[in-house]
Amino acid sequence: LPQLRYVLCLQVFSFVAVICEEVVEDCSNCSGLYFFEFISCSAFFLSLLILCVYCTDAYETLGEDKVERLNFWAMPVIGAWFLVASIVFAATSSGSAVESAAWVFGFLASVAFVLEFVIIQYIQRQNKNVAGHSENPGNTPSATENQPLN
Repeated sequence: LPQLRYVLCLQVFSFVAVICEEVVEDCSNCSGLYFFEFISCSAFFLSLLILCVYCTDAYETLGEDKVERLNFWAMPVIGAWFLVASIVFAATSSGSAVESAAWVFGFLASVAFVLEFVIIQYIQRQNKNVAGHSENPGNTPSATENQPLN
């Protein structure tokens, strides 16, 4: 599955963001940190769930169309929330290196989620184009159809 490698990328960025924010020892305005913590953990676990669905029999059991549709809608929503959380955390952080690393990886994860959405759109569009083409494009008659009947 081509989407599998993109979901793995999302996992790495989300996981590093979660680890960095968990390492923060002291915060001056913790509301941004807590919001970022909730969103980054949620994004990590939701993308882990999607990865598990792709790697197990649940992909065929649930149906490829349903899983693709769920992935199609989940990625931009998660990416948007991750972006908002990263902006809030960057605005409220005290500027420590660990906090900066956390929100930088938050931004990277949100970009990865949006790119995943764009890539899914591109792949689905390509699949529709391939499925929509007939062997005889333009319904032009073949050479045998132009021959008179005997």
